[in-house]
Amino acid sequence: MTVNCMLCEKRAVLKRPKNGKKLCRECFYKVFEEEIHEAIVTNELFVSGDTVAIGASGGKDSTVLAHVMKTLNERYNYGLNLVLLSIDEGITGYRDDSLETVKRNQVQYDIPLKILSYKELYGWTMDDIVKHVGRKNNCTFCGVFRRQALDRGAMLVKANKIVTGHNADDVAETVLMNILRGDIARLQRCTAIKTGVDGALPRCKPFKYTYEKEIVMYAYFKKLDYFTTECIYSPNAYRGHARTFLKDLEAIRPSCIIDIIHSGESMSVKKEVRMPTQGLCTKCGYISSRPLCTACIMLEGLNKGLPRLGIGKVHQGKGKVLLESLLQESIQSPALSFSLSESQLNFKTCVSNCRCKNDNTSLELKDDNKTISIDFENKNSLLK
Repeated sequence: MTVNCMLCEKRAVLKRPKNGKKLCRECFYKVFEEEIHEAIVTNELFVSGDTVAIGASGGKDSTVLAHVMKTLNERYNYGLNLVLLSIDEGITGYRDDSLETVKRNQVQYDIPLKILSYKELYGWTMDDIVKHVGRKNNCTFCGVFRRQALDRGAMLVKANKIVTGHNADDVAETVLMNILRGDIARLQRCTAIKTGVDGALPRCKPFKYTYEKEIVMYAYFKKLDYFTTECIYSPNAYRGHARTFLKDLEAIRPSCIIDIIHSGESMSVKKEVRMPTQGLCTKCGYISSRPLCTACIMLEGLNKGLPRLGIGKVHQGKGKVLLESLLQESIQSPALSFSLSESQLNFKTCVSNCRCKNDNTSLELKDDNKTISIDFENKNSLLK
């Protein structure tokens, strides 16, 4: 028996996981793209003239994101300058292959591409890190380093916004993970479609309400070129347990994904609950709720032979001594995180042409005719 499209009466080829509507291919394309356009416009994610860095991994989400962003930008004249930004974590047999897909996407969509590696930024690859920490907590290192690497890469390409391919499934999983971990601070902001609005580089999630299954169907019917292999280090990730639980729920109640997101959006925190305040890392200048950001702590642990330093809390022994020493050192000689050139990008060492005030509360970096002033008591840095 032939089933007709609910919008145009043509032969339906799919049933939407989100709401069960049966659609033909052309109507699915239209509805899929229009829903993302509505999310962009309703939430005012962009303004004309923005330079937007698209986090590109070569996977289905980022490939569809690049395709849809280019399509909508041209269709609705957003006036955006789009740039593909890829982070090479240094995972042999996985990231090197997926980057080849990103390079093909660059040609297919005619969007500039910038690739930045962990090796350049931190002096370590994920392969090296896994050899030291094992496969239990490796995803924690990768997540922390990757978030910071995207910001650094975006500043290199002079982007003022970052878009990522996080979909509805990802957001719902994050809500569940934060509930299970009792992480109230992240639970409060994880459902936001735009984060970091108070900083220099807001992050946007145009796919916040888009189901993963529909992204796969869109990529399949459009015959998009994307990479499908799972990261070789991810099977033991904590997120995998939340994902399995969510898929079991979805099989029973498909709307549970959106329901969980709406629940996360509606949650409020009691006024008496003490929330972490956002500041700057005293060592690298990156946004942090503690004197030292997690990336600096993790990197110092790796370099000093204590790879688990950034995992959990350190109360005693070498780890405590090292942290106290690192904090004291960073206070005495603060360094700049976001440099002006690639040669200064490695945040492990203080740049040679910085000038610190005697009270160690601010820093100036000169490069040619530019000056960056960082006030460590005010996270809004000034570019002169």
